[in-house]
Amino acid sequence: MWVGVMAGEAREPTQLLRKVGCEDLTAVPEVRHALRKMLRTWGGPGASDVAELLISELVTNALVHTDHGAVVTATVVPDNLRVEVRDFVSAIPEPRVPIADDGTNGRGLVLVQELADSWGVEAHGVGKVVWFELNGRAA
Repeated sequence: MWVGVMAGEAREPTQLLRKVGCEDLTAVPEVRHALRKMLRTWGGPGASDVAELLISELVTNALVHTDHGAVVTATVVPDNLRVEVRDFVSAIPEPRVPIADDGTNGRGLVLVQELADSWGVEAHGVGKVVWFELNGRAA
């Protein structure tokens, strides 16, 4: 679901709001595609690529590590993007150094920590919000 529009003639959406069902990993590319569409004219070269990677990691984490769905919100203000992924499990995740022969698992929060301009985890009623911000410059 799209919410909000920018002022002016372009009428590009400024917010993405998506509910993701429990264990619905097909939602990951759908959320990534919706973000790409929203960020079509935002940021410097590579900025939207970083945003897509990081939103994919957070949505995947929420679906793989919880038994509930998630709510994804991405908001653009002129030079800033904030993405929030809310799930309904109160355990607070922490970045961990992945084990070398552990395939591709365990790198999501490390990528967020390294590539986002800022990020964090906040308790949110029943559950938590994991968020990141990008300022739109090239990666």
